[in-house]
Amino acid sequence: MDDRSRGQGPRSLPRLHRRCRPLRAGESDATVLTRRFTVEERRARLARRHHLAPGSRARSATEVARDLVGLHATDPATVFVAAWARMRDATVAGIERELYEDRSLVRVLAMRRTAFVVPPEVAAIALAACARSVGQVQRRQLVQWIAQSGVGGDADRWLKKVEELTFEAVAARGHATAAQVSKDVPVLGRRLLLFEGTRNEASVSLAPFVLRLLAVDGRLMRGRPRGGWLSTQWSWATTDAWLGYGLALWTIHEAQAELVRLWLRAFGPATVEDVRWWTGWTLGEVRRALTEVKPVEVDLGGTTGIALADALRPVRKPGPWAALLPGLDPTVMGWAERDWYLGPHRSALFDRSGNAGPTIWWDGRVVGGWAQRPNGEIRMRLLEDIGRDGKGAVEAEAERMRAWLGDRRVLPRFSTPLVRELVSPPGHAARPPHGVGRQAEVGAPGSKPRSRTAPPRNQRRPPG
Repeated sequence: MDDRSRGQGPRSLPRLHRRCRPLRAGESDATVLTRRFTVEERRARLARRHHLAPGSRARSATEVARDLVGLHATDPATVFVAAWARMRDATVAGIERELYEDRSLVRVLAMRRTAFVVPPEVAAIALAACARSVGQVQRRQLVQWIAQSGVGGDADRWLKKVEELTFEAVAARGHATAAQVSKDVPVLGRRLLLFEGTRNEASVSLAPFVLRLLAVDGRLMRGRPRGGWLSTQWSWATTDAWLGYGLALWTIHEAQAELVRLWLRAFGPATVEDVRWWTGWTLGEVRRALTEVKPVEVDLGGTTGIALADALRPVRKPGPWAALLPGLDPTVMGWAERDWYLGPHRSALFDRSGNAGPTIWWDGRVVGGWAQRPNGEIRMRLLEDIGRDGKGAVEAEAERMRAWLGDRRVLPRFSTPLVRELVSPPGHAARPPHGVGRQAEVGAPGSKPRSRTAPPRNQRRPPG
């Protein structure tokens, strides 16, 4: 990032509260009611803004990523399945075309040091906004590891020299894998010993860290991977070569305010804690951005929330809808406070690190989970009774997914308690997680609702 990304903001901050409308003659703050959002209205907004209701589906993966401020990309399958679930007519080839030919979507490491797929204009904002929480943290850590590896002298200066050699090697080749660049810059083959003396001790190559740091700085882009559509063996190109232009320059404070504005447009109303969690910033950075955005305070059923001042009109509820969303889906992972759509199912559908597994949705809330077994079978489990119409809609969506996937596999990268149960071989089913009743498996031949069974008392509930 350029020097403008390192500016310091004010130490004191004004209050975030704004009235939902200007005061009229004879009114005071006490007489102006705060806009109240019910759970039902928040679910209606989610359905329409996130393109989950059938009548709101998008025309392209780029439209989906723009409107959701990015698709999680830690697991490559998430990008494709999340886009498919929200598009009218999605194909793997079409989404790949947007990624690698039209290049209307790019991969970046941004919020919460997580990989996202976003349009280039959003990438410029996200990278600048997260320069401190991602870029500077990544650089400090790598400098520390390099110093510990025995590099004499100034490790920071040594790293910058290696970065320039790496950038020049990528530019000379046009497109290059990490292995190809390492041949041109042999020092990239240097091994780093990480977490020495711990159970996580590992010896790794310097190359991927340098390439990733150049990408976080907006100088390199990940190109088409080697192998299939779910591969992570990326090729690399300079940003100018990949896009035909450089990313727009933003100051860190301007970018943070714009990123919060985009997020509130897609995910609001929400709480300040939701914003802090999604961005991965400090509370001070969040509050500074909110003073620029100037949201209004709203009532989220007894909890104080915030929303954009021009986004307070009621949203018409769509008809009932069903969806099968992938692990780490941006909607499932969109808020810190999830009870209003997740209900009591956190322990079954999230792993111990807080990663969401594949979920089944019915009419604005999570009602179960699904998984694809290695043989291609899609298995589903409803965690609550949603009635005949709900089950029929879920099965119809599952058939739509089966037809779209064909022979492809989307095995989740993060295993949740319910995923482990669903992918277990027949006759070796894992014990259901605490609090999960064994409802009928939708679509299973001859399946009948089974009675709920209480877990053993000594079974510990995993955090999620």
